[in-house]
Amino acid sequence: MSTEPDLRDDIRAFPFPFTQDTYRYSINLGPAGQPVHTPAGQWGDSVVHIDGRYSEELAQRRDILRRDPSRRQVLAHMRPAAWDAMLTLMRELSLAYPDTMTLHREAAGRFHWINRRTGIDQRFAYGDPRTLPQEPLAFIGDQVQEDIVLLDQREAQLFVDAGLVCFASNWSFGFNLGMSFLQVHGPVPRIHDTGIAARAEKFAMRLQPGEPYRRTNWSLSVGGRLDQSTETYPEWGPARGRTLDLEDAAFGAEVHLRVEVQHLVRLAESGCVMFLIRTYQLPLEVIAQVEPWRDRLAAVLAELPEDMADYKGFLVYRDRAADWLRARAPAAP
Repeated sequence: MSTEPDLRDDIRAFPFPFTQDTYRYSINLGPAGQPVHTPAGQWGDSVVHIDGRYSEELAQRRDILRRDPSRRQVLAHMRPAAWDAMLTLMRELSLAYPDTMTLHREAAGRFHWINRRTGIDQRFAYGDPRTLPQEPLAFIGDQVQEDIVLLDQREAQLFVDAGLVCFASNWSFGFNLGMSFLQVHGPVPRIHDTGIAARAEKFAMRLQPGEPYRRTNWSLSVGGRLDQSTETYPEWGPARGRTLDLEDAAFGAEVHLRVEVQHLVRLAESGCVMFLIRTYQLPLEVIAQVEPWRDRLAAVLAELPEDMADYKGFLVYRDRAADWLRARAPAAP
């Protein structure tokens, strides 16, 4: 099986996040599993998504975890939720990719998991760590491209108490571990004054098992690097300031539209909420090839308030990105 990414597939399945020429923070939630059609293709058929970058991104995650094991942490009271998350993701994978992923229940509490993409053939007893080669969040995290956050619900709040996050966008899972939902979103401009954060938390706490929801989030990034956690800021942060010196061709290749498809799933056994984050990126030079995307992204960037562009980390090159996209439009006859 080839490990080379198919860029055409990247375009067809890219979750372009804008439906109008302006953008403001919103809860932006809708039922999961319903395909969204775009000018280039469609996305959103399933809760988990495997594409041509599967092997590459799993290898990146393993390398990140070797260098920084703190990217995966499970507080003691969340160990049952980690098992619940693993089994839930196995079910989602087997539903989405039945030709290569299968989960069989062999007896009460005993399962047989096969992932033909990675060569895994594993029988295990649910809840018994002796029957897995790794702890459950590590085992399943090595088979999905999504980052995983597990939220405990107590005291009428949600708390970030477990997860495996290697591809964060300018935040730190280790720093946020143990924080409440509202504390985690404290730095985001506008969402507290408008009540968006509180409404989003209440919505998540009303989730029912078997009824997952999703939303998108987005930013611009430089270089196409997936791991943009605050722990590695010295490795990727300085590149943002150098974008203004790039030639036009290099600017279009280096600056990416970065989109997260985020799923909220109520775990049936533990009652916790699983928050999945799948990150997609396309360089502006590719975005510009799809005319509706080019024109809409240019309009969104030009109109976006400065505080939002600053929080998302691209204020320094926001105007150039909008101008660059507009300059790619064909001249009027």
